[in-house]
Amino acid sequence: MSIQPGQSIPDAPIQVIDVDMQQRHAVELFARRKVLMFGVPGAFTPTCSNKHLPGYIANHDALQKRGITVMCLAVNDAYVMQAWAASLKVPAGLLMLADGNANFTRALGLELDGTAFGMGLRTRRSALYAEDGVVRSLQIEAPGELRVSTAEAMLAVIDA
Repeated sequence: MSIQPGQSIPDAPIQVIDVDMQQRHAVELFARRKVLMFGVPGAFTPTCSNKHLPGYIANHDALQKRGITVMCLAVNDAYVMQAWAASLKVPAGLLMLADGNANFTRALGLELDGTAFGMGLRTRRSALYAEDGVVRSLQIEAPGELRVSTAEAMLAVIDA
């Protein structure tokens, strides 16, 4: 079962890529701030690279003006996430979360079994809005869709 609105972000180690790479704990990362974290099945995959992450890049300023920190979660290693961020020119402050062993993904209950496609365990395509470490909204995509977890959809949820 996935995390639900009203629940606190679980603690798990996570690699954070911004200007540099650092190991952090999720509870600390979400504390005392508004966070919009979107999960993607994988760096460099077509929908993630052509639509999902680019939408958050395009809307990063609008989210920052609302005081929201944007984070992208994927079950990839930190070096892959760093290369993906560089390839798409991810702006400073849009944090890339590398969950190489899927510890945080599993703690959130957002795992996706992609073994049938040769991808192993991944993060479900989703978006989560939290304030001070408490989930306020969670949107999980149906298989093969990109509607409810886009930056535009989440802006509408936050502004409602």
